[in-house]
Amino acid sequence: MTADPAPLTAIPGSGKINTLWKKLQDFPLGKHLFTQAVCFKAPYFRTVHPLIHEMRPGYCRVSAPNRRGVRNHIGTYHAIASCNMAEIAGGMMTEATVPSTHRWIPAGMTVEYKAKADTNVTAIARLDEIPVFGDDKFDLVVPVDVIDAEGTVFVTAHITMHISKKKAQ
Repeated sequence: MTADPAPLTAIPGSGKINTLWKKLQDFPLGKHLFTQAVCFKAPYFRTVHPLIHEMRPGYCRVSAPNRRGVRNHIGTYHAIASCNMAEIAGGMMTEATVPSTHRWIPAGMTVEYKAKADTNVTAIARLDEIPVFGDDKFDLVVPVDVIDAEGTVFVTAHITMHISKKKAQ
C-alpha cells in the first residue's frame, strides 16, 4: 500500500495582490488600474508602460508598446527594456504562484538576446509545474519569453527566485 502524498502546506495564489487582481481584472480599465498599482509599488516597471493581461499561478502575460523611450540607438526594443519586461512577467507570475505563507525575492537573471524587435512586445512567464511550498527554502527558476508582434521570441530569460516561508510574527 502506498502512502498518500503529503498535503500542500500552502495554497498558491492566496496573497493580497492576487486578491486585488481577481477583483479588478474583469472591470473596465481594471487591468490598467492593477498595472498602475504594481508600477506604483515598483516604479522602474513604469518605464516600459506595461499592461498585465493575465496572471494566475504558473502563468503571467504582460505587453508593452514600442515607443521612443524603450528604443536603442538603432531603433529597436532596448535590451534592458526587454529585461524589465521579463522581470515584470516573472515577478507577477511568482507573486501569483507563491502562497501568502511564503515570500520571494529575485536573486539573479540570465538573458539571451536572440533577435531584434521593432514592434510592441509581450513577455510570458510560464511554469510547467507548480512547486510544493513547504518549510524548506528553495530556488525557483522562472522562464520568460519576450516576443514581438509577429510571435518571434527575441529574448529569453531565466529568473532565479529565492522562496522561503515567512517568519512567524
